[in-house]
Amino acid sequence: MYRKEEFAFGWPGNEARWTSSAKSGVGTSYNARSKVWFSISHGILNEIYYPQVDQACTRDLSFIVTNGKDFFSEEKRNTSHHIKHIAKDVPGYHITNSCHNHYYRLEKEVISDPSRDTLLQRVQFFPTNKKRKDFKLFILLAPHLGNSGAGNTAWVGDYKGVPMLFAQRGDFSLALACSTPWKKTSAGFVGSSDGWQDLYQHKEMRWEFKRAENGNVALIAEVDLDEISNNSFVVALGFGRNPEEAGQRARASIFENFDSAKTQFISEWQKWQKKLYSIELSKKNAGLNYFKISATMLRVHESKRHPGGLIASLSIPWGFNKGDDDLGGYHLVWPRDMVQTAGGLLAARAFEDARRVLNYLMVTQEEDGHWVQNMWLDGEPYWKGVQMDQTALPIMLVDLVNRETEFSEQDIKHFWPMIRKAASYLVNYGPITNQDRWEENAGYSTFTLAVEISALLIAAEHAELNNEPQVAVFLRETADSWNANIERWTYVTGSDLAKFVGVDGYYVRINAQETFDIEHGNGLLTIQNRPKGENICPASEMVSPDALALVRFGLRSADDPKILNTIKVIDATLKMEHPSYGPVWYRYNRDGYGEKADGQAYNGTGIGRPWPLLTGERAHYEIAAGNYAYAEKLLKTFENYANEAGMFPEQVWDSDDIPELELYFGKASGSAMPLAWAHSEYIKLCRSLKAKQIFDMPQQVSQRYVVDKKTSNVFIWNFSSRYKHIPKNKMLRVQTLACATVKWTSDNWQTFSEVVTLDTGLGIFYADLATTALEHDQEISFTFHWHDAGTWENKDFTLTVEKNPDAPTQERDHAETPGRDKIKVFFPS
Repeated sequence: MYRKEEFAFGWPGNEARWTSSAKSGVGTSYNARSKVWFSISHGILNEIYYPQVDQACTRDLSFIVTNGKDFFSEEKRNTSHHIKHIAKDVPGYHITNSCHNHYYRLEKEVISDPSRDTLLQRVQFFPTNKKRKDFKLFILLAPHLGNSGAGNTAWVGDYKGVPMLFAQRGDFSLALACSTPWKKTSAGFVGSSDGWQDLYQHKEMRWEFKRAENGNVALIAEVDLDEISNNSFVVALGFGRNPEEAGQRARASIFENFDSAKTQFISEWQKWQKKLYSIELSKKNAGLNYFKISATMLRVHESKRHPGGLIASLSIPWGFNKGDDDLGGYHLVWPRDMVQTAGGLLAARAFEDARRVLNYLMVTQEEDGHWVQNMWLDGEPYWKGVQMDQTALPIMLVDLVNRETEFSEQDIKHFWPMIRKAASYLVNYGPITNQDRWEENAGYSTFTLAVEISALLIAAEHAELNNEPQVAVFLRETADSWNANIERWTYVTGSDLAKFVGVDGYYVRINAQETFDIEHGNGLLTIQNRPKGENICPASEMVSPDALALVRFGLRSADDPKILNTIKVIDATLKMEHPSYGPVWYRYNRDGYGEKADGQAYNGTGIGRPWPLLTGERAHYEIAAGNYAYAEKLLKTFENYANEAGMFPEQVWDSDDIPELELYFGKASGSAMPLAWAHSEYIKLCRSLKAKQIFDMPQQVSQRYVVDKKTSNVFIWNFSSRYKHIPKNKMLRVQTLACATVKWTSDNWQTFSEVVTLDTGLGIFYADLATTALEHDQEISFTFHWHDAGTWENKDFTLTVEKNPDAPTQERDHAETPGRDKIKVFFPS
């Protein structure tokens, strides 16, 4: 039935969905004039971003081939795909899609127009055993303007007499034009009146609707194959604030020569790449293969409207299962990922690019000194969790930029306010974090502790450079105190897991308790991404490669027995050995961030899969240990997990192949690809191997704790921690946010002392209490008189000196630990 009507039927269309997160290519023009980014998977364009890299405006743009009778072929489903760069390491692509039935071949070159906000494709259509006249070629576009599939309006129109397909949603508009005339055009609602439905049913366009309003819409046009010149035509997708602007840009790109745009696209990227570090590893290793493309991937993820703002990935994890309720995907700014990316840019010697990140961090820092969990590029928070490593890492980035570029005196003054506020936040609210680096549990995390302590030492150095010596002393004393307590907080001995592996102890992933007490039970962790009944685990039995940060950032030596024990446990529980590619590690045992056992998409629960970037982190440990040959082998392993265009995934599939779900052992899972953090880790690993020392290790940290073996007799209490116990022979430091007199006693108020707090200059006050001579089990109580308010706290706070570890104890039945008998340790490997 032929239908040629003004309005399409089937409003508002199916519920909108995004698409595959396993990208085979992502790109943008190097310059800031062209504010268009694109992604590719399954041989077609997926999300195209405009006017900034956190705003997806399409779901996909693809071709369908029919014969008008009984043949229907989608290039994304019914062809084999091959992708390569249009020039070495340049983020433009040549795609070849070959029909499974050997009827045709489509070849496409994809770039963004360097001169304007337009996406360009040069397309060639090659029939194989038939003539061109036997086929019909159609282009389909699914607008998802402004990160939304709903609420879009699509129509057939023209710009200055040039036929185009348009879509608009609010201030976002697009226009699709072609250098070859359209034969037919239509706009429809997805799932009912869209062009795919028409072609699938009729093998030709029998529906021609002019308009589909306020829904999940799609556009279609038939390319006039008879009018193609030299077997090549150009498709331009222009973007603008209104349809006219989008149409003007599409038409301008069509009028200009594709080859000139391609030449400019390539030359601008190559000019930037020539400034990068020239890396050469051993002849046996292909480390050279992915160095420049990894650096380019990092640069591709930068905003052009908010210079220095870098998103985590141009993908939406399990996007085919996500709709408009998941606006962010991974095209958001995570300060952690952004700092890691900046470190990779520094390792590649893209110094100016890394400096822009520091300036962006200064602008987006919260008033109290921390950075939000993640945010849009304009700084608006998306998720609002607090992760202390994301406040510490920007300080570490300042140090790394300084080491690589040598700050001027003005630079040192310029960045000090940011460092000062961040350091103040750390000492006031640390060392406990509300979420670890995996954005889940609260407590003492080895990774978070490592970067917090490192950041405080770096901040102390900058305090001295900015003539604040009292601040420097306080920050170093705090860092030393926390460093001295790492094992108390995170190292467990005598657990079932330790006995299973054959070690006396190991560092745990995270612990919310003051200390571990295996004999008398210890805390249980609730795992956020596991289903009920499988989401409880003793903190003492959960491990993570996070502990390697203690070596990477210079807090512990690589041959420390506790580190060696932990590596044995990590390898026994978290290592997956791929027979062809090599070893890769999981984030932690019982992780649930990944597909379900049957391969279905993660939807809040699942099973965590291995992360290739953790192979890079392990290789960095091996460099610290002097095992350079093994580290180089791990670099090759890292490379083995890249796709054909050199992009690294977040996770890889670790089970038998499930072809119908496109899950293959050792290949990218459905989480995210590319992951900027993984590319950064790869670049830093190349540099670390070249120098035979860890690129991003702060030297002041390793000097203080590994070489000088600095210790501390200070134990810090504040209103964030409120500890109940203090180790023997420690001086208790009480911290407050206001000036006070601390009144304290060690004999139940038979006698007492008073100490006036000292001002650190950071908005924090402290009093040191003479507790070093107290005995085991002795109690200390204290309260406060607040000077400004002139009032007493009217509450006592009490700590007990810890028991003598050598004293005999009465063993308690493990069954007394709530839920212990119902818990089984999960070993993902």
